[in-house]
Amino acid sequence: LRIYQYDSPASMSIHEEALNSAQNPMMAVFNNLVLFRQDVPQNRMDTIVPDLATKWSWNTDMTELTFQLRRGVSWHDDKPFTAADVKCTWDLILGNGTEKLRANPRKAWYRNLESVSTKGDTVTFHLKRPQPAFIALLASGYSPVYPCHVSPQAMRQHPIGTGPFKFVSYNPNEAIKLARNAQYWKPGRPYLDGIEWTIIQNRSTAIL
Repeated sequence: LRIYQYDSPASMSIHEEALNSAQNPMMAVFNNLVLFRQDVPQNRMDTIVPDLATKWSWNTDMTELTFQLRRGVSWHDDKPFTAADVKCTWDLILGNGTEKLRANPRKAWYRNLESVSTKGDTVTFHLKRPQPAFIALLASGYSPVYPCHVSPQAMRQHPIGTGPFKFVSYNPNEAIKLARNAQYWKPGRPYLDGIEWTIIQNRSTAIL
């Protein structure tokens, strides 16, 4: 599948990019805990579906959101996906991890997030005050889970995900190429052998 876009992203790291030029092609490389259904035109709370999480629940005062994680999921380098990866991702965004993001355009999204804890195959997001719509932030295309064992620097150039497609290459101002993940955890997916995002910076040329 060939798709055209106007802009050439500065990097392949969704968590360090503010524009769709990175998010749109890289969403296919990653998974979220939960995701808005992509076949519904408008995002709504009732269109949030499981992804790397199989189910979720709130505590009574809506300050703790707990996810049960999917088992048997692997990163593209064959390392297992675990609850630690979820904690590492949001520690990175909050600035609490040993690694740091070069840019952090969505840190403000999580100003109500106190911490993230893990217990076995579950992850809990601890909030400072009730925020029932918090899960909508996690369902956004800008909220993928990153691997603990890959540095932010490496994720800018060659991202490793759990998604239906593997990153192949990025030539600035030319193209982004993805290939089918034959070991994807959703049976029978993806349907395509690959995706190539062709970058046409001149908008007049693209329209023509």
